[in-house]
This record gives sequence, structure tokens and C-alpha cells, in this order.
Amino acid sequence: MKIATAAYPLDVLSSWAHYEDKLAGWVATAAASGAELLVFPEYGAMELATLAGLDVAGNLEASLFAVSDRLADADATHQKLAAEYGVHIVAASGPAVTDAAPRPVNRARLITPSGQIGVQDKQIMTRFEREVWGVVGGEPLRIFETALGKISILICYDSEFPLLGRALADCDIIAVPSVTEALAGYWRVRIGSMARALENQCVTAMSSCVGPADWSDALGDSYGAGGIFCPPDVGFPSTGVLAAAEINVPGWTFAEVDIAQISRVRADGVVLNRNHWEDQFGRDATAINVPLM
Repeated sequence: MKIATAAYPLDVLSSWAHYEDKLAGWVATAAASGAELLVFPEYGAMELATLAGLDVAGNLEASLFAVSDRLADADATHQKLAAEYGVHIVAASGPAVTDAAPRPVNRARLITPSGQIGVQDKQIMTRFEREVWGVVGGEPLRIFETALGKISILICYDSEFPLLGRALADCDIIAVPSVTEALAGYWRVRIGSMARALENQCVTAMSSCVGPADWSDALGDSYGAGGIFCPPDVGFPSTGVLAAAEINVPGWTFAEVDIAQISRVRADGVVLNRNHWEDQFGRDATAINVPLM
């Protein structure tokens, strides 16, 4: 199958029709290139706050709830497009207010052509999210069994934690929606995505917000690119990179992925990182300090 990951610029939306037309254009472009799984970025849904006015969009607290109020309608639009084009879509994440959490969570949704919606919340908050914005960790990690294979989502910072990746060891593809305000952040998430592909012997698909969003105190300028990564093993590129776009160039990044090859590498790769994970146990105590002075 073909995966498409977005380098997605955020806009000031003039109307709901503006949003629908924008999203429809992005999905149509990816589908025309044969993509079956489309991955939008972390906090890409924040542009929905502009529908409530720039004063709301520019207010950290108010913007959280303005976006949450629009997520159900956004999901309905994604459902229509997923059905029309026969694609699976990881919708851009956004703050969601739930009864289960005292504060909004950062929520992505996987939407299938049949209209089903799988929900994945971010697990570990960045400093900005926890210290300034008050966004909290949400519901547990999930693996979604789909017609394309087993798909999971690690939202941005979550991709930098190996135990979260290990919880998804049974999945074929991990989507990594991201937004980062500097090149260092982009590379942290990219390195994390590549590490999770190595450890799990799976494919990771990283998307990014790109460009300015001066109307938002939460986002500002974003630096990133689409990228699709794999284990550097038999049948995959020796670099571990199936595709990687130039930084901050809006558009889709595409790669063909053979799910059967993931199974083959897991069973008979040059190395078997996924199978040998438990060999660390008992060897992962604090290292012995050996003075050599």
C-alpha cells in the first residue's frame, strides 16, 4: 500500500466551507497518487479555533475549548472524505474535552472508509503542554486492526519513549503526528520515529505542521517535514528511510509499504530486535561504576 504523510500549513479559516474545501483538496491529492493511509499532523486542528475569531484563536485557554467544540464536525467531514475516496485518515490532532479528564487531552482519530473512528490520546505531555497550556495525558495506547493492517499512533513526544513504542509491538504501522517549533524538535521526533521502527521492526509515518501561525500563542512558527521510516534490514532501504521531504515544504510525502515484508523481517531479518527485546531484562540494572583513574 501507499502511505501519505502531510507537511501541513495552518490557515486562518474564513468559514466552515473554507475548512471543508481545504481538507477535501488535501485528501483528493493524496488519493489521486494512490495513497490508502493519510497522516495529518499534531495540533493541525488548531486552525479550527480561527472560526471563533482571532481573539479566541490567540487566547491559549479559549482556543482549547474552541477546537474541542468543532472536533465532532471535523470528524464527520473526515468520514465523508474517507468514504468517498476509500482511504484511512489519521485526522490532525487537537484538544478534546472529555468527562474522564480534568483538562483537555490531545486527541488524534483514525477514520476508516466505513466510517469507524478509532481514538488515540497523547500519553506524555511536553513542558509547554503541562506547564503552560494545561493539556493532560488521556486514554491508553491502542492498536487498531484495519483492512490495511494493524495501525497505532504515537503523538509527537510520545514517539521519543521506547516503552510506549514497545506497547505497540504487534502493530505494522505507527503514525507519528507532530508539530515542532524548531529544527531540533523535528529531529527529536524523527530520531524517535526511526528508533521505534528499528526496535519494533515496523514502519513509522511522521507528519508535521509547517510554517507560521502567528495568530496562535500555542503554535507560532512550525518546522517539520513528512517522513516514512523502516527497519534498515532485508527488503528495506539500508538507511531506514523510505521517504523524507525537505523541511517546511507544504505537501504530501509518499512511500510504498509492503506489510508482508514487515512480517518477513520480523521472522528472519539480519537482526531480530523485536524478538530479542526481553534479553535486556536482568541486564538493565544501574550500570556498575568502575574507576579507571
